[in-house]
Order: sequence, then structure tokens, then C-alpha cells
Amino acid sequence: MSPNTCWLCKIFRAEEKGISSKLSSEEVLQWSQSFDKLITSKYGPMIYKTYLKTEHSDENIEFWLACEAYKKITSQRKRISVARKLFTHYIQPQAPNEINIDSPLRNAITRNIQEATQSCFDEAQRIIYMHMERDSYPRFLESNFYQKLKHSLQTHGNN
Repeated sequence: MSPNTCWLCKIFRAEEKGISSKLSSEEVLQWSQSFDKLITSKYGPMIYKTYLKTEHSDENIEFWLACEAYKKITSQRKRISVARKLFTHYIQPQAPNEINIDSPLRNAITRNIQEATQSCFDEAQRIIYMHMERDSYPRFLESNFYQKLKHSLQTHGNN
């Protein structure tokens, strides 16, 4: 890899390759201030998801982001459909991307999705947020992944 080739571009799939040129060192540095700054920034969730893939725990950020989108659904019919998809994809035992929640919460969600309220995944989302904030976020900040990204942007002056 030549020094001018962005290492981050090699990590992302083809449709994501342009992201590294859009990142600013200021945005990337802000991610180390708090998990909330990372997860609510423009590119933070995508970068963090790429890191989580290396830990085989990207289902956490996917679920959290899916819940954020779910809360914005206004149609009850669509909400029911999406709630079922979230349940089968992340909540039910042996789901393809099963998240780490306890069985009382899993059972509560099973009951709650019958109504498919805007808040039926809130508690699971809160727990997954805490898992990420306390567990994988500190490792992300210490990782070569984040350190190289920060160094690359500071060195090449993407501001």
C-alpha cells in the first residue's frame, strides 16, 4: 500500500470507500470524548460498526440503529411489520443476529410486540447501548483501528 493510499478505504466495502475523504480529524477526535458523540455523529456509527465486525459484535450497533429508525415510524401497520422483523432478527432465541439480553427482557419484548408500541424495544436498546459504551467502546478507542484513523487524519490534515 503506497503512503498516499488511505488504509481505511481498504477496509470498507465498495459503496463506503468515499467515507475516509469526508471524515475530519475534528470529528474523529470528538469520538473519544464520549460514546454518545461517536454514536450520534455523521460517520461514527459506520466506522464503529466496521470496528465491531472485527470483534464479531456488529449486531449491537445494527440493533441500536434499527431501534432509532423504528421509533420514527408513524404508521402502525409498518411498525408492526418492522417490530416482527426486529424480533426475528435480533431478539428471539437463536436469531441470526441475536443480541445479548436476559430472558425476562426477551419475554417482555415478546409480549410487547403484540402491541408494537414506539417504545417496545427501548429497554433492550438501552441495555445494548450500555454494553457498547462500557465494553466495546473503550476497546475501540484503544484499538489500532481508531488510532490509525486518528493518526492518518492528523498527518494528512483532513479537516
